[in-house]
Formats: sequence, C-alpha cells, structure tokens
Amino acid sequence: MAHLSLPPLPDRYRSRAATVADAPEIHHLVAACERELLGRAESGADGVAADLALPGLDPALDTLLVQDRSGRLAGRAWVHNGRRSKVDVHPAHRGRGLGGRLLDWVEARAREAGGLRLSQTVPDGDRAAVGLLRSRGYGAFVTEWQLEFAMSAEPAVPDPPAGVTVRPFRAGDEQAAYLLTEDAFDEWQPRRKSYPEWALHTVERDTFVPALSPVAFAGGEMVGAVLALDVPGTGEGYVERVAVRRDHRDRGIARVLLRESFRAFHLRGRRTCTLWTHSETGALSLYERVGMTVRRSSSVYGKPLAAE
Repeated sequence: MAHLSLPPLPDRYRSRAATVADAPEIHHLVAACERELLGRAESGADGVAADLALPGLDPALDTLLVQDRSGRLAGRAWVHNGRRSKVDVHPAHRGRGLGGRLLDWVEARAREAGGLRLSQTVPDGDRAAVGLLRSRGYGAFVTEWQLEFAMSAEPAVPDPPAGVTVRPFRAGDEQAAYLLTEDAFDEWQPRRKSYPEWALHTVERDTFVPALSPVAFAGGEMVGAVLALDVPGTGEGYVERVAVRRDHRDRGIARVLLRESFRAFHLRGRRTCTLWTHSETGALSLYERVGMTVRRSSSVYGKPLAAE
C-alpha cells in the first residue's frame, strides 16, 4: 500500500512519512507547541519514540511530516489503528492552513485503514485547534485533567494498611504491574493494551525510574502500583500510571503509593509532581483528597467517519 499523499501544500512546504530517526526533531516540534501554549515543555522525547513504535502503527503509512524549504519540521500527524490521531503545527507556521490539511490527511488515512470513528485530544486552552475540530464536526466526549502536587516541604507519607507492604518497583515486577494496571483500566478504557504496547509507554521508557515507582503487596501479590517518569527539562515529577486492585480499594493504598512517590521526587529536588486523569475513571476526587489540584484540562474530540 502506498503512502497517502497530503492535499496540495503551499510552495514553501513538502511532506513525507516519518521514521523512528525523526523522533528527536518531532519532540522539538511538540516542545515548541507546549511552550507556546503552556509556557513550558512537558513531553519527553521517549514518549514521541514510543508513539512511533506503537503496535499496529506503521510509520510508513500512518505518519506524516511537513517540512519547510530549509528542511525544518513545520507540522506532523499520525493515526493509530484508524481510531486515534494527533496533529501538531509549529507556532511559527500557524495560520497557513497546515492544520486543516493535516486533519484532512488523518481522516483520509483513518478511512483507508477501516476506521469508523476518529478521536484526538486537544488542550482546552488551544482555541484555534478546538475551533478547527468543531468546524469539522468533532464533538467533545471526555474531559482530561492535569493535576499537580506542590511540595514546599518533604511530603508526609501515611503508614500502609494492615497486611500491606510497600517497596520500590524492581526488575521482575513488569508482568504483575501490567496485569494490575490493565485490569484496573479495563473498567473504562475502550480496549486492553498488549504487553508490548503497555511497556512502550511505561517500564521501557528511558525516563521510567523504578526507585520513584512504589508498588504495594498483600498476601504475596501486587495489589497497587504507581509508575513514575522523570522527564528531563521539565523540573517536575510525572506519574504515568496509578492502579489499585479492585478488592483492595478504599483502604488508602493509592494515597500511600502516591505520597511515597512524591516524597521520592522531593528528595531528588523536584518541587512539583503531576499526573493526568479523565472523566471516565472517576478518580478526580481521589487525587484531590491526596492534596492535588487541577492545573489545566484537555478534551477528547471524536467524529464518525463517513465513507467517501
């Protein structure tokens, strides 16, 4: 199958598929977009690389880069399994129709891949992106919140409940953590991730730090986990996954694990930790009880794909 071409671009631009080797340059583009919108970069280069290596994503077919005459990256897009998509345009190249053309491309590629409905997550503060999606028939159906925990002093950590022990993540915990977190996330996520896909965004990331990722055990079995990333250049700790086994919830295990991770980050000089949750998990109140506050929000927009 040939790579789907982009609708005609202005003369100064050209397009091509991405490769894994493009991950650092794509990260520079994503970081520039984040600095423009948020005042700081939040994403790590390993996250971009993980996206390009997603099972079911073929970079030769499912990605597109737009470059200017000098070869610098002006925009990028990808589609995963005809269902999820991402579009970014460098701040210096906005207002030239690139976002609309990239959106046309991801929809066409999703249809070609057999997708019936396409979704994309956009920060609520990005009014231009929100306006573009709404003008194309997309509607918001999930709200995501980024929460933060500020640490002017070393956080206190409560004792674990009776019969529960807590220690840092270590080699050999990967499969247990995968089963625990995916079992918990199955309660709201549309599909269960395979281990390779899960690992790409958690324990196999360069920024994953076992010492900052506490896990809880009861009766010799893992019943809770916090998987944390230390992303260079952000100055903050980041919690990628939080999960407690259903039969051990409402015992304070999540609070213990989060506070343990926050304290470990504080000892490394971080003064803020963040994580994301969304409206289908029902976990917002849990994080607020731990002492976290909402920093900002995003929405997931979806659109049915009519055949063309």
